[in-house]
Amino acid sequence: MMRIDIITAVPDLLVSPLNSSILKRAQQKKKVEIKIHNLRDYAFNKHKQIDDKPFGGGPGMILKPEPFFECIESLQKERHYDRIIFTTPKGKIFNQKYANELSLANNLIIIAGHYKEVDDRVREYFATDEISIGNFVLTGGELPALVIIDAIVRLIPGVLNDSEAALNDSFQDGEIIEAPYYTRPAEYRGLKVPEVLLSGNEKEIKKWKEEQSILLTERWKKLNNREM
Repeated sequence: MMRIDIITAVPDLLVSPLNSSILKRAQQKKKVEIKIHNLRDYAFNKHKQIDDKPFGGGPGMILKPEPFFECIESLQKERHYDRIIFTTPKGKIFNQKYANELSLANNLIIIAGHYKEVDDRVREYFATDEISIGNFVLTGGELPALVIIDAIVRLIPGVLNDSEAALNDSFQDGEIIEAPYYTRPAEYRGLKVPEVLLSGNEKEIKKWKEEQSILLTERWKKLNNREM
């Protein structure tokens, strides 16, 4: 069973998503164990202070190094961690290939920063991976942590009801987009399902899906300024 430990200054942001839908079922099936660690539980002083002003001046507050060191080292005494992930807009952009790789790990720690920044000694000392989910800045690393976890957990065998569902997703075979899907009713408000999908002709349906996949991939590349 995979184990994922998340270190955060605002655990409430994580509780509901981790206890809903597929992530909830994955934990109930004992496919993954996800633990949230409140950074304040590892603070040194009586006020549970976890942040301070940056050396050298500047706006915002910086998360202090001591609580992270205490938490991570206490976890490392209990088990070996394959990866310690630092969520940051400065990191490597997360993609499906990266998710596939991480899904093979046994134990992961995800450090979710908050406020202005995390004291960089935490990254320097512990991080094996620095991951960004895109070229934009969020209030904290909790949402990226959830994105990473969701992408990883759904790949664990037995998590999804259809064992092939994850294997057929977009981006599983390089930068390839899936063909569109339709379901009942066959017509709604004048919008019709493509006739070929109603034909029962498996050969033609497969051909149609391949053609649509190519068209949607070309469209995606244009939207994202990728080379054709």
